[in-house]
Amino acid sequence: MAVLGGFMKICEQLHMTKGITAVIGSGGKTTLLRILAEELSGTVILTTSTHILPFAGIPLLVTDDIEQVRRALALHRVICMGTPAAEGKLTAPALPFSVLADAADYVIVEADGSKRLPLKAHASHEPVIPENTRKTVCVVGASGFGKPVEQTVHRPELFCARTGAHMSGIVTPELAAQGIIAEHLADIVVLNQAETVSTEIVKRFTEALKSSGFTVVCTTSNHTLE
Repeated sequence: MAVLGGFMKICEQLHMTKGITAVIGSGGKTTLLRILAEELSGTVILTTSTHILPFAGIPLLVTDDIEQVRRALALHRVICMGTPAAEGKLTAPALPFSVLADAADYVIVEADGSKRLPLKAHASHEPVIPENTRKTVCVVGASGFGKPVEQTVHRPELFCARTGAHMSGIVTPELAAQGIIAEHLADIVVLNQAETVSTEIVKRFTEALKSSGFTVVCTTSNHTLE
């Protein structure tokens, strides 16, 4: 994941602040967590309020002892935390997110699931945004544009209900933006996989959101995202 047409780091474009940041949506959430951990200065905890796979090369800590967390951050700067679950995944850590935020400069939480699809509509119980979250970032996969709703959107029936689209209809950038505006779960949107569509498509998507007060950051992906 890299910023499209610019030299600023993604964390700079997102105006990251210390404390808890929730990452929701689809089409690159897990990769965004890793990139932010690499870019940010200071200690970082990567974790989840739903489910996530451990990060290769990043120490995993499973504990309810905050002193162990402090010691691990002093040694490694970036750690992953969670509770082991089925299929090698992690669920939320034993310690409250607010407690983790007292130990680390940044706590970045993957707060959503999308079945590896590039687009998503959220059910009433989603996303699971921790209390005291200071920033919520919604990721959107541009590779979902130009394809049928039923093939590219997680929870397509909700997407259709909110946008007026049909299950077999094509997802346009305007429809995707309309779904995000209707939910308004975040003020910052990351359009990932921007290299998979034309600059005109990117422009139509970003203009639709910016006209409704959203900040949009466009990025490209150089490998498969989760």
